[in-house]
Amino acid sequence: MIKFLDLKKINKPYETAFQEKLKSVLDNGWYVLGREVETFEKTFAEYCNSKYCIGVGNGFDALVLIFKGYIQLGKLQKGDEVIVPANTYIASILAILQADLVPVLVEPKLETYNIDPDLISEKITSKTKAILAVHLYGQLAEMDVINTIANQNNLLVIEDAAQAHGAMLVESRKEKVESKKSGNLSNAAAFSFYPGKNLGALGDGGAVTTNDSELARTIQSLRNYGSEVKYHNEYIGVNSRLDELQAAFLNVKLSNLNVDNEKRRVIAKRYLSEIKNAKIILPTVSFRGTKQSNNHVFHLFVIRTENRDKLQSYLLENGIQTMIHYPIPPHKQKAFSSWNNLYFPITEKIHNEILSLPISPVMTNDEVDFVVSILNNY
Repeated sequence: MIKFLDLKKINKPYETAFQEKLKSVLDNGWYVLGREVETFEKTFAEYCNSKYCIGVGNGFDALVLIFKGYIQLGKLQKGDEVIVPANTYIASILAILQADLVPVLVEPKLETYNIDPDLISEKITSKTKAILAVHLYGQLAEMDVINTIANQNNLLVIEDAAQAHGAMLVESRKEKVESKKSGNLSNAAAFSFYPGKNLGALGDGGAVTTNDSELARTIQSLRNYGSEVKYHNEYIGVNSRLDELQAAFLNVKLSNLNVDNEKRRVIAKRYLSEIKNAKIILPTVSFRGTKQSNNHVFHLFVIRTENRDKLQSYLLENGIQTMIHYPIPPHKQKAFSSWNNLYFPITEKIHNEILSLPISPVMTNDEVDFVVSILNNY
């Protein structure tokens, strides 16, 4: 059986280093917001080329704290509208609501699954104050266009980078090539380190990256009961701190992130060039010449097919696990009953047809060969 994602195999090479980190944390005797969190915040900020990184409890909290931080700073007010892709994972929308803001859904592009910038402007009203750009499945949203729209309309831009650790935007300007990573393409970005992510902990974890010193200071306080000085509470905060032990594990794995992402790209490139079946629609990925663009880190490799259940059953019968990210669009969820009558045809088509194939740094060439062969014989 080819597992969809073999976390045990992914983390096995780090076992000795993890045990050493555990002993170090135990010996140090500081278990909350200690040396490992401080080190991770510094190194992950450097990795993203951002000035600040604030470790928090999970990716959802990272988003919520960005919004609440901007509310504390007066740059957002409760009731303000935030534009968000209609086909995102529900957490993006829940975070907006958790901060007492109003999500405004915008259709994605069918080819990339990311928000369609051409549809953003028509949804902007006097109440619109921010755009939440989601780098879905590991591919960067069209940040250059989104940032232009935001600048023209005086809007904040926040990245939901929970699936896009290390994704890179390369720009050529006057014979100079510049590159920026996810986490440094907006006013602030939220990351998740859930175990299955490209950079995954052994439990929950998250972070905010930003170049805004005021926002960074505010979120540092909000994550810790609204306190900068112990027992002095400036804000109505929460308890959402990156765990010291999870930070220690992340410090071990961060140095391999680029290598792991490249392994994912190699597999994705094989899928894109070798899967040849008229019943299967492959994702659209930008290429520059013969070299694949780094704007996609392939957290997921998502195909589409008209009869998804049939294909998924066929693959499982042949020993290949797959998953659906995600089977029900947010506006059709029971939790959002007031939205159930809304119609987003592209979003609904995507959610009805998508299927995620196995892809990870520990997949072997033989396993990729097998997946390609079985799909081509479908």
